[in-house]
Amino acid sequence: MSISEARDARVDDDGGDQRAPDPRSTEVAHRPSWVRNPTWWRRIALVVWAVAVVAMFVHNGVSMDRTGLLVFLCSGLAAASIGRRRIITVVVDWLPFAAVLVLYDQTRNVAQWMGMPTQWWLAVAADRHLFGGVEPTLWLQQHLKEATPPWWEIITSVVYVSFFVVPYAVAAVLWLRDRVAWRRFAVCFVLTSFLGLVGYTFVPAAPPWAAARCAPAEVVDHPRNPSCIDGLPDPDGGLLGTATPEHMGAAPEVERISARGWDVLHIPAASDMLQVGQSKANLVAAVPSLHAALTGLLALFMWPRVRALGRTLFVGYALIMAFTLVYTAEHYVFDILLGWGLAGFVVIVVELTRRRWTAHRTRLRERAHG
Repeated sequence: MSISEARDARVDDDGGDQRAPDPRSTEVAHRPSWVRNPTWWRRIALVVWAVAVVAMFVHNGVSMDRTGLLVFLCSGLAAASIGRRRIITVVVDWLPFAAVLVLYDQTRNVAQWMGMPTQWWLAVAADRHLFGGVEPTLWLQQHLKEATPPWWEIITSVVYVSFFVVPYAVAAVLWLRDRVAWRRFAVCFVLTSFLGLVGYTFVPAAPPWAAARCAPAEVVDHPRNPSCIDGLPDPDGGLLGTATPEHMGAAPEVERISARGWDVLHIPAASDMLQVGQSKANLVAAVPSLHAALTGLLALFMWPRVRALGRTLFVGYALIMAFTLVYTAEHYVFDILLGWGLAGFVVIVVELTRRRWTAHRTRLRERAHG
């Protein structure tokens, strides 16, 4: 019996009748336990959210719209917060983070306004220097690419598109478990993104698939958007050259094949959505690779926060992303190394700043109590 029911049921000192119980208390007491348990409501809300996400994916394919992704993510966090913390904390924490990232999206085309000369040969020369005259993307497609996508290109396509989801999913888990660590990760994420923006604003560079479509004479003046970039691969291999493919029917030129795996899964909507998104993106924002930078950031940031299995997964994710980017002609190895270097720089700067700030606060506290 609850306290309110006991109070209502007590007998008068003179032996009078008991008070009638409060109908509302009686109604609550007779509700099933799961109705009063927020865990059940949280589970129901999460199931509804997950079904909605899967339905949107199947119907609309893979979307690279950051705003839509953040809305879906925050709605999932709101569901996961039922019975754990106030739902308003989702808005308080994530709205500034989302606003900064939306600002980043709005300023990505500042590179076009700057009009800096596009680097077509820089990364090609760097890769050939690193690999003894061999261009890695051309070599990989020569030895691995087939006329139609093999089953394992499902992995490369999923890994490539996971970049638009995984960093945010990790951020969401961090937010649920440790909001202090989440804030630090959010700072690293934003810094990496904006420093990457600075990189490809002042050093716009063409990726391998674009270099394979343009003959050297077509890019001698460092154009940003030559007509060849929208065409088919150059019969002579463009800046990368041609090779003899090991698999019959495979094209000897380098092709952009990051979306081919979705055809194996018979999800054409996913492939179409990805290709549309790629066509609207900055086509000469290869230096540094943000795919490599943010997956490298995940590995570095999560290393001290997870055990051996987690470390293996995060480092493995960064490595398989690197392979995917090079094989599918999205980035050069040069771009990836710069991306990893950027991630390392950001993590070191944020950690040193945190330590200095902590030491400064400690000194102030000691003076106040001294």
